[in-house]
Amino acid sequence: MNKEKLFTDFPSVSRQAWKQKIQADLKGEDYNETLIWESPEGIKVKPFYMADDLDGSPIGSPNTGSDWLIGQHIIVTDGAEANLRAKKAIKGGVESLIFTLVHPNLKPKEILKGIDINTIPLHFQFQFLSVAYIKDLLSFTDSSKRNIYFHIDILGNFCRTGNWFTDFESDHSALAEILNKAENTPTLSIDVSLYQNAGANRTQQLAYAIGHATEYLNFLNKKKLLRSDLKVCFKMAVDGNYFFEIAKLRALRLLWKTLAVEFGIHTDCHILACPSKRNKTIYDYNVNLLRTTTECMSAILGGADTVYNLSYDAIYHENNEFAERISRNQLLILKSESYFDKIANPSDGSYYIEVLTQQLAVKALDIFKQIEQGDGFLKQLKAHNIQRKIKESALKQQIRFDAGDEVLVGSNKYLSEMDKMKQELQRNPFAKNDPRKTIIEPILEIRLSESSEKIRLDHE
Repeated sequence: MNKEKLFTDFPSVSRQAWKQKIQADLKGEDYNETLIWESPEGIKVKPFYMADDLDGSPIGSPNTGSDWLIGQHIIVTDGAEANLRAKKAIKGGVESLIFTLVHPNLKPKEILKGIDINTIPLHFQFQFLSVAYIKDLLSFTDSSKRNIYFHIDILGNFCRTGNWFTDFESDHSALAEILNKAENTPTLSIDVSLYQNAGANRTQQLAYAIGHATEYLNFLNKKKLLRSDLKVCFKMAVDGNYFFEIAKLRALRLLWKTLAVEFGIHTDCHILACPSKRNKTIYDYNVNLLRTTTECMSAILGGADTVYNLSYDAIYHENNEFAERISRNQLLILKSESYFDKIANPSDGSYYIEVLTQQLAVKALDIFKQIEQGDGFLKQLKAHNIQRKIKESALKQQIRFDAGDEVLVGSNKYLSEMDKMKQELQRNPFAKNDPRKTIIEPILEIRLSESSEKIRLDHE
């Protein structure tokens, strides 16, 4: 036996040869109609990709993709209780903590008691705007500025609630003061998860992300607070379309790099990623475990810096230790047992993902340019154009779900008649639109299965 043949390169196969083989296997079926499908973003997906599908050289990922951190999200209503949960999470394998602070009476010293802030990166999200509180928090965390992230997003609050914390001038004045004080602490945050959970498609999410960021950069430039080492964090929600979501996060880094160059910024963005709420269900809720697993995988392979999970019962249950431990263990398995921390840039070289990344970035850039031609993201919000576009996208998704084309197992396909949930609801799982006066129409998160779940609950 000639062993040298084992090391001989296989001959290359042309695109035409692949296509001829596929057409033969189709036995008369039309190639385009059978195998090419179009995504909600208008991207036509082919059955195979080759190097010449790339428009120019391969993109490659700007970050390593192997040093992502396992995060734990904790909503803080009581400092002592949050501290206990945080320390249990760290003991259970968590590498970063994401605190959402709901009011300014919470004491940083109580929340962080016994936590080594020099080794555990901390993210602070705020449901209020208080310069005094930020100064207090800064003084307490001064020894570890590189490990602290303040998620100040006044525009995100405006989108979510329809109102400023106080008013336009006061909010921006407070933002400027905080940025000036928190000189070496990453402070600006763009909550892109809101757009995804409200039903925006991927190109809209990306376009709104950089449009949202541009509003801040223009403001900083005007106030002479823009620095070349500015650090910006994007909070991203990841849904179940595995490869598209990998490409979405990669496209975001490309778009940020393009935007940063225009403003003279030389730093990469930080991506904080979590599973989407939009495709989660209260019926057959254990399936949410599978959904969040693949979504976390997409986030990791897409190059997220910090990934935190969504508990399988988070939609309808109060926080509980069992669900938190399971959601944390999902990430630990990916990192410790599945080797998702061993390979740098695992998506590089995949023609399919590279092409998707290119196309998502290009289409998002086109939408962004239209937003800028319309006087920017804030003006488009006030004109309700952003809200209208998201609603149109959400309606298309809803129609597909109602028709069974967008499948959620256990909700619109493969239902179990034994599934009863009325007595299990500990929190309201449905979108809430508070009847109050707002400056703009707020962007509301809404799950795909909400309407059908309400009907099922009524018939239990």
